[in-house]
Amino acid sequence: MSQNQIEILQRAVKREKAARKAAEKILEDKSRELYDLTEKLKGSNLKLNELLEEKSSTLKGVFDNINDAYLVMDLFGNVLKMNEVAKDLFGYDIEKETFNVTEIIYEEDIEYTSNSFKELYEKGFFNAYTARVYSKSKEVKWIQINATVIYDKNNKAIAAQGIIRDITKDKVAEDLLIESENRLAALVLNLNSGIILEDENRKIVLSNTKFCELFKVDASPQDLLGMDCKMASEQNKVLFKESSSFVERMDEIVAKREPIFGEQLEMVDGIILERNYIPIFIGGKIKGYLWTFRDITLEKKYNISLEVEKEKYSNIIANMNLGLVEINIEDKISMVNQSFLEMSGYAKEELIGKVGGDIFTFNSGSNIIKDQKVKRLKGESTSYEFKTKNKKGDIKYWLVSAAPNYNLHGENIGSIALNLDITNFKKLELQKEQILKELEKSNEHLHEYAHIVSHDLKSPLRSIDALVSWIKADNEGKFDEMTLQNFGLVETTLETMEKLISDVLEYSSAGSSTQEDEDVDLNNTLCDLKKILFIPENISVNVLKNLPIIKGDKTKFQQLFQNFISNAIKFCDKEVGIVEINYEDKEPFHQFSIRDNGIGIEKKYHDKIFEVFTSLNKREDSTGIGLSIVKKIIALHEGKIWLESEPNKGTTFYFTIKKELNENSTT
Repeated sequence: MSQNQIEILQRAVKREKAARKAAEKILEDKSRELYDLTEKLKGSNLKLNELLEEKSSTLKGVFDNINDAYLVMDLFGNVLKMNEVAKDLFGYDIEKETFNVTEIIYEEDIEYTSNSFKELYEKGFFNAYTARVYSKSKEVKWIQINATVIYDKNNKAIAAQGIIRDITKDKVAEDLLIESENRLAALVLNLNSGIILEDENRKIVLSNTKFCELFKVDASPQDLLGMDCKMASEQNKVLFKESSSFVERMDEIVAKREPIFGEQLEMVDGIILERNYIPIFIGGKIKGYLWTFRDITLEKKYNISLEVEKEKYSNIIANMNLGLVEINIEDKISMVNQSFLEMSGYAKEELIGKVGGDIFTFNSGSNIIKDQKVKRLKGESTSYEFKTKNKKGDIKYWLVSAAPNYNLHGENIGSIALNLDITNFKKLELQKEQILKELEKSNEHLHEYAHIVSHDLKSPLRSIDALVSWIKADNEGKFDEMTLQNFGLVETTLETMEKLISDVLEYSSAGSSTQEDEDVDLNNTLCDLKKILFIPENISVNVLKNLPIIKGDKTKFQQLFQNFISNAIKFCDKEVGIVEINYEDKEPFHQFSIRDNGIGIEKKYHDKIFEVFTSLNKREDSTGIGLSIVKKIIALHEGKIWLESEPNKGTTFYFTIKKELNENSTT
């Protein structure tokens, strides 16, 4: 190798060493930079992790403490995460049970919910979704949701999250508000006063049906909206008698901006309207005008008629036969009419301003006036009678009807009393009482006399009956068949006569009460009658309902039902006889019915059968007095009797007994 080549190689090695040193320095510098960068990245990562943890903690706090419900669900509706508010709202806890939102959707909102979720998945969000859901306890709740879709790193939808607000109370309040607004709108629309509401530019913003009716507007209230009220007034002025000043007066009212009430307008057809006006200010600025119109035609006519009637009745009061007295709160007489002056014998000057108790003497005791006044001060109307003397000293009986007298403020300012002179009625009443006492004594004497006559009549009959029996016994075997038949007829006639006398005595006493009233259980009465009456085997006597306990004479009630049942048995012509007793409460009466399936009674005899000694079927055991006795007993108890009957089908007797206040209820 030549020296030249060696030098070239040495220079090349030297350059290579220099290049290697430069490369090593660059590598060393880059390594140092990389190390510094690595240290910085470690610090940044640490800070990032700390920040992430801080943000996660913050989000967890927000998630846990947010006032609204929050939940995360997968794309199939399965809830993956929910806060405490959501648990309280829906009633589900995903840590203990599965929860799918599709199970709680309200039936009527299913379609709306389905469309909303499609929108969520298509757009990635929806706002203000409002619908109803069921809680776990099946309570219906209104909710509002703002939701977004959650995507993975590949921008693929994997879940959805939402904030849910319970708006149930707000919805109820909203519904109530809407209902109130609808009611108010309906009220305004159908109000009995015509209404026009204008804005500040006098454009109509509200009207109602009554306004259209009063102003003969051939349109609906809706058609008037937006109309210029001044122009409408110009068109309607022809409806009023003073048409030239109608519009001018409205302009004057609007210009003053002061409320107007009770202004009257007379229309050409005779209708009278009352006009009221209220300007509407908001923040000191005029915002509208409210006009109301009311038809007061009848009211005006009524007031005029009232004045006429007042004058007429003032004349009637002054001259009516009833004495009218007005007394103030201090018991002083403040007004009397002419009739009272005539009743009392005093002049008007002698009574006005005087206390009634100082002028009139009250034999029934001075407390009567005080007692009646106490009642009237309590607001009670009273009615009473008292014995007094007129100015001449004559004894008078007055019937007084008094009532509290009130002023316009509802304050009791005294009494108004109507006085009727019942002196003549009172004398007649006293005479009546005396006559009734004498009549009662006469009835007692008559009753005693009837018993005596009955006994005296029966005695010779029984003697004759005994003589016939003795004659037959003494001449046994001596009389022929005809004679014995005649003796039999005599005995039958004697029995009939004795029964007739007994029935007449019973009839005479049927219309009077001879015993003290007592509680009579009619169920027991019917049971006793079934035991003592002869009831053939083919006839059944049934009580269909429990009978009441009635206050009265036990014997008379027994007579009553005994006559009905005996007649039903006597006149039964059927193989199977039926007698049914029924009861109905017909306030203020007890109503009874006795039905049989016997021979029946023709319509023309329905009234005649209650007459004394009337018997449609001549029988030896019937005197024709039984139903007359029944009618008298029913009349004694203020009742009525009637019947329904057809020949061969049977008869139903109905009768009523007046109830007493202290009577027991039906058992």
